[in-house]
Amino acid sequence: MKKAIILAKKGILTTSPNPNVGCIIVKNNTIIGSGWHKITGMHHAEIYALQNAGKKAKGATAYITLEPCSHFGKTPPCCIALTNFGISRVVIATPDPNPSTSGKGIQWLRKHGVIVKIGVLSKESIKKINKGFFQRMKTGRPWIKLKLASSLDGRTALSNGNSKWITSIHARKDVQNIRKHSDAIISSSETVLSDNPLLTVRNYSNNKTLKQDFNQIPHPYKQPIRVIIDSKNRVHPFHKCIEQPGKILLIRLNYDNQIWPKNTEQIILNKNDKNMINLIDLVKMLGKREINNVLIEAGPALSSSFLKLNIIDELIIYLAPKLLGNLAKPLFFLENYEKLSQVPTFVFKKITKIGTNLKITLLINTH
Repeated sequence: MKKAIILAKKGILTTSPNPNVGCIIVKNNTIIGSGWHKITGMHHAEIYALQNAGKKAKGATAYITLEPCSHFGKTPPCCIALTNFGISRVVIATPDPNPSTSGKGIQWLRKHGVIVKIGVLSKESIKKINKGFFQRMKTGRPWIKLKLASSLDGRTALSNGNSKWITSIHARKDVQNIRKHSDAIISSSETVLSDNPLLTVRNYSNNKTLKQDFNQIPHPYKQPIRVIIDSKNRVHPFHKCIEQPGKILLIRLNYDNQIWPKNTEQIILNKNDKNMINLIDLVKMLGKREINNVLIEAGPALSSSFLKLNIIDELIIYLAPKLLGNLAKPLFFLENYEKLSQVPTFVFKKITKIGTNLKITLLINTH
């Protein structure tokens, strides 16, 4: 199953909105077939593994990181293929979280005489390769990461707005790695107006790891969808993020009459009680559009709004060994808490040194 999980990771950039799945077929303690889901719309992991094993698959055991599908979608059901090839035993890391299909593949296999074991390395299968997919299926919203860069005194920019560059070039290249694993990037009109960012994945040619990953992708890499929260219609077609290739969603309260390129869509959402865009409705809308993983790259105002709603799953802070002073812009604009029990609390997941900076990854503390 560990080998199957490693295989599943190979499709991590190209299978969304589908889950990442790996399959290993074993007979007489020998691997006779292996495969992974490579691209949305193409064969699932089980089919590649079965084709690899051929006639040897009869009587063998299949180790699969996710319950085999039982429905006709863009590809035929994998559970039928497993029985047609004569697989006698299937070991599954975790059932399919999709409520409309969960358990049906397992039921089919057992009905046709296949021995099924469930729950081998289930946490690893979910956390390492499919967090966003499982969250979207269970809650209707994507896995949401918030990325920020900060000085030692918790500041994001000087009082005059200058923030280039707080972090080192190594940290900024690492951000490209986070972007490429995201299906969508959320930012704000404030960020677009102040920084005029591209909000795209780039720097492959300057980073060996990124370049290697990029070359393994069997088709041109798909840029994350850029989601710009623009309640006052301040973003215009000449901004850099609009001019880049890939889909753009402008989240607004009202349409405007400007001529937008074909890749740009205006989406009207409801107001919240502060006459701002309802962020809960936004993440639900992204979930309905089958977006699994979201990265937020914005200033303290929007970052704080998401944090207050308790919909941030993962917080990533690049910490620079600098002091910007009391008048510099803070990481967040939060409440004036009176009790420590009221403050947002996180759990350190990982701390790594990148160039001259620390990369601190935290998970929300649900206890």
